[in-house]
Amino acid sequence: MKLKNLLKIILIVSILTTSAFAIKKDEIKSEMNNKIDQIISILKNEEFDKEKKNKKIIEIIDVVFNYKLMARISLGKTWNTLSSEKQDEFATLFEQKLKTSYIEKLNLYTDQKVKIIDLVPYLKSRLQLTTEVIGSKEVYEIKYNFYEDKKTNEWLIYDIDLVGVSIIQTYRQQFSGLLKEKTFDEMLVVLKDTTNQND
Repeated sequence: MKLKNLLKIILIVSILTTSAFAIKKDEIKSEMNNKIDQIISILKNEEFDKEKKNKKIIEIIDVVFNYKLMARISLGKTWNTLSSEKQDEFATLFEQKLKTSYIEKLNLYTDQKVKIIDLVPYLKSRLQLTTEVIGSKEVYEIKYNFYEDKKTNEWLIYDIDLVGVSIIQTYRQQFSGLLKEKTFDEMLVVLKDTTNQND
């Protein structure tokens, strides 16, 4: 499936990242399950304009994503060659790009149902939450990869697998391709431009 098609269901991905607080290990399934209705309610609320919906969705998903770790993984070995200032600049842009992708797809929600299947160990010390997004004609399997923040003992999302394709690995391939043709600063300009076009 092409990245464009994957991004079409990115909104549905976001409706599971709904805890008001960071999540403890034994709370992942219950917190995800209990908060799905909250986000769907926001999407359906006709009293909220688009801007208000966007703000509420972002506030909810912010607490369970580690955007900086996602940025680092997506950049690969290049990350370690950068100054802390450049790392922060890239991480900020990457976070903005992810959020823009979510917001861009708000209008794609059409009463799909979300079903939590299971939470299982993944890659030794991590966890993977398997879910299904059930539409009128299609069912998508989406897996959320969690790691434990050792400082807080809270679990955060660092990657999402959409129908067999890792979002982070997809971005990693894109950035790797760009860096074969451009300097890092030139790639930042491209990232800024593509993100701003979707604002």
